[in-house]
Amino acid sequence: MTWDQQNPYQQNPYQQGYNGYDHTQYGGQQQYVQQPYPDYTYTPAPDQTAPLPVVEPEPDTPAVGTLPRSSEAESGGGWAQPTVPGTETTDAKEPDAEPQPKKPARDRYFDTLRAVALIRVVTYHTFGWAWCGMVFPSMGIMFGLAGTLMAKSLERPALKVVKSRLRRLLPPFWFWGFFVVLAMLIHDWMPGWQIVYWVVPLGDPPGNAWGEQAWEILWYLRTYLWFVLLSPAMLWIFRKAPVPVLLLSLAPILVLNFVWSGPDNRFGSALWDLSTYLFCWILGFAHRDGVLQRMKPALVVVGSLAAVGYGGWYAFSHQADFGTYDLDENPLAQAFWSAGFVMLLMWAKAYFKIDFAWLTRYRKVDRTVTIFNARAVTIYLWHEIALILAVPLIDQMWNVPAFEKWLPLDSQWFMFGVGWILIAVFVVACGWVEDVAAKKKPKLLP
Repeated sequence: MTWDQQNPYQQNPYQQGYNGYDHTQYGGQQQYVQQPYPDYTYTPAPDQTAPLPVVEPEPDTPAVGTLPRSSEAESGGGWAQPTVPGTETTDAKEPDAEPQPKKPARDRYFDTLRAVALIRVVTYHTFGWAWCGMVFPSMGIMFGLAGTLMAKSLERPALKVVKSRLRRLLPPFWFWGFFVVLAMLIHDWMPGWQIVYWVVPLGDPPGNAWGEQAWEILWYLRTYLWFVLLSPAMLWIFRKAPVPVLLLSLAPILVLNFVWSGPDNRFGSALWDLSTYLFCWILGFAHRDGVLQRMKPALVVVGSLAAVGYGGWYAFSHQADFGTYDLDENPLAQAFWSAGFVMLLMWAKAYFKIDFAWLTRYRKVDRTVTIFNARAVTIYLWHEIALILAVPLIDQMWNVPAFEKWLPLDSQWFMFGVGWILIAVFVVACGWVEDVAAKKKPKLLP
């Protein structure tokens, strides 16, 4: 039950040098037209002695270090002669400005993690498998990714960053909330002053039992919003003592679990969720600042496995208390399991420089990942409504004899498929709100 919609991830473009080619290896008779040169020793101009910036060549631009073919060479001759600065040929062809490097592509590793996290959320809400959180702790991963992006964004003025995050988050929430609130009002809901939480979800928005399945997912938006507001101060504190602050970020969940459980109200609920995922958010800071990359691999691996082991042990040893080993029902187990799992993912990304650049070779998969990331808020908000609507839709299919005979209408997998079809409909019908919130031209699909 998680997502996060964020600004595009940056990655450094691959840089590589280009060795010059020996023109004799290309064969053919070389036909040079010798030009009369004055008898002097050429000394390069000062600005040409500096190394050329290494940039990815455009399709029609020769790589740095190669000699461009002359018109004679293209018709079967050799390579063009090098030109001398100050001559008519050089001055005529000298570019007006230095070539600009290509805009860095998105980090497909992080994009893929977000897409898989959304798929896992829908899967969990369809089947209710308790082991889903252990196989892939989506919530912790998404908070870790969001923390990384927030640390990067805070290189700009903090107030501007916070306003940008609110602008991207709230309009899709308001659009979705309009339909949910309207449906609950039709079904006899009488709101009080707490309806203000449907405007800014700093606390859990109120509602009635009829719409509970739709709005119960809003805990994530509320937690994310608090992290955004607190991030300028948290990042400042983190940079004073990165490793101690990272380790101490697990202390609040230990205090709530063993010392003081907090107030039994909206503030208490927010406090539990913030404490559960605080380590993952701070871990995003650590990744952005290169702290994880500088750690000793053995220390990271041992610490991560220890956290995962403790989280798993606590989940299984306290099944009687929570009625299940599901991490979503056990905040302490969730905190430690997610901490170890996300640390390994983040450290591996930094240490091995994983970027999933190969994904672009598979266009359909790459396109799917792009859509999931550009419409993450829409998918997260509307997926529960899609699953709710799938039930009466399948009920109507039982009235069609052909559907009853040939379709597995009583299968949860069938409902899973119908749910994704409805999610796709909502992405096309409602996803444009995310474009408007990001001040982009609205599109049916990104």
